[in-house]
Amino acid sequence: MNKSIFALAASAAVLSSCAAPPTDTAETAAVTTGQSTSVTTAESTTEITTDTESETMISETTADTHTDVLPESPYVKLSEDTVKFYRYWKDKYLKQDPYSQDETRCYVYYSEESYSQGGEPVAVTVSEAHGYGMLIAASMYRYDSEAKDIFDGLYRYYKAHPSSIGPNLMSWQQSDNGSALIDSEGSDSATDGDLDIAYALLMADEVWGSDGEIDYRKAAVDVINDIMEYEVSPEDNILRLGDWTYGIEKGNIYYSATRSSDFIMQYMPVFAKAADDDRWLTVYETTYGIIRDTTEEYKTGILPDFYVKNEETGKFVPAPPDMLESENDGNYYYNACRTPWRIGMDGIINKNKDSIAFSKTIDAFISTKTGGDPWEIMAGYTPGGDVVSDWNDLCFDSPFMITAAAAGNTEWHDSIREMVLGYGEDVYYGDTITMLCLIIDDGAWIVPAL
Repeated sequence: MNKSIFALAASAAVLSSCAAPPTDTAETAAVTTGQSTSVTTAESTTEITTDTESETMISETTADTHTDVLPESPYVKLSEDTVKFYRYWKDKYLKQDPYSQDETRCYVYYSEESYSQGGEPVAVTVSEAHGYGMLIAASMYRYDSEAKDIFDGLYRYYKAHPSSIGPNLMSWQQSDNGSALIDSEGSDSATDGDLDIAYALLMADEVWGSDGEIDYRKAAVDVINDIMEYEVSPEDNILRLGDWTYGIEKGNIYYSATRSSDFIMQYMPVFAKAADDDRWLTVYETTYGIIRDTTEEYKTGILPDFYVKNEETGKFVPAPPDMLESENDGNYYYNACRTPWRIGMDGIINKNKDSIAFSKTIDAFISTKTGGDPWEIMAGYTPGGDVVSDWNDLCFDSPFMITAAAAGNTEWHDSIREMVLGYGEDVYYGDTITMLCLIIDDGAWIVPAL
């Protein structure tokens, strides 16, 4: 077991703040229930207050400033565990672009390497990570007095790295070359990052409004419209893999390929309303049709990383090995591991019947397959339910909290949550997925009223 993330959160130094220029100030956290506790360092005080309903509030002060007054919220009562996890996540993964001189730009650090002088460029972030960071920052608007500054820094970074195809979409990867963070491996987009960026902008409009420097609502609609233009198949009404498939010829395997982790069902009706575009409702229904077909065929709820269209039957089927990423492209692997969260969320928030049916099916499969022990969740399955890996990984564990909640399986849900919170320090992917799942699991997910 790794060192507790909560111990790490309490002792970590902020290496690069996105809300202000970097300082030498160390953040220290203390949490109690029903009272205010502050721990003071030489230069700063960090206070976490919890009221009698366990609603955690974070405020940060320095010797020369007063405590920020944080806004009221109709949404959230985050658990203390989730707020602690956020502090750990923020300290470890949220970074400032060191090369941006004219404005503060923030990004989510996803690499385990850093640039060495004279060496090759090192990939430091991707649009997937960026979308996650924007969702988290907006979700923490009441719990972190720096949340808006962080969000705006993330927005500026996104605007500085547009796709070369869809002008309001984000280039999928950036690398550090020692003098700048540059687009690498092509400057086209990946659909999941764009979806999350669009939704996060709607969240920002909901909690901060759009009358300030950034018109979040307009920016969100611009992204939504570009996703529909460049990343949705007008023939199949499915989400494609990225804007690099725009204009691709029919007959190419990527023409009708889709990624199951892009099935973020709760977003689609919201996008339809925000953009006044009912085509999103068609994509919503088509995507649930793919989910239903797979669930009914295999009886497990296990979806493959990628689908391709069988031109003879017209149905979407698991992709062949090495279609895009690995031999497990047709299995439940490091993309599809997010589907319990991405699809199950629609059952929790909107009570969608297809989402709940999916959640009950995959919940029954995984709880039975593991004998009720979340440590026995393995990192990969075939759609039929056979194990393809012999290890456990946090990114596979946390999403099952969401389907357990949607399925009403309280005992299994609680076992997973306990395991996740005691997992210890992980890497970007597992930690960030866990951060988002905890926000949803606490009932803190922001749904724009529009």
